[in-house]
Amino acid sequence: QVQLVESGGGLVQTGGSLRLSCEASGRTFSRADMAWFRQGPGKERVFVAAIRSDGRITYAESVKGRFTISRDNAKNTVSLQMNDLKPDDTAVYYCAGGYGISWNIMYPSAYTYWGQGTQVTVSS
Repeated sequence: QVQLVESGGGLVQTGGSLRLSCEASGRTFSRADMAWFRQGPGKERVFVAAIRSDGRITYAESVKGRFTISRDNAKNTVSLQMNDLKPDDTAVYYCAGGYGISWNIMYPSAYTYWGQGTQVTVSS
């Protein structure tokens, strides 16, 4: 069993920055593929960014150049640095983890473990 706990959400103005963190406990974190998803009001949960166990990174087009995903295997954490935030980034952000994920890295169904979510609100 893997438990994921997010932190770092909040309220920020357009153009501001936030850093989200996700701490994992349980199975070997270093072998897990980790990702961030978000779900806006009345919308489906969508992919934001992923970092595989081997370090390869994938971003959604909407966040490229603004968001940076990273991981620290020694601390069992994955982070999402969000810069130049826009009102459209307002959502609940979820940390997700799984093992051996391949072509479906951007699909929620590929992930076994989920955090409880953290709210990010960007005011205009």
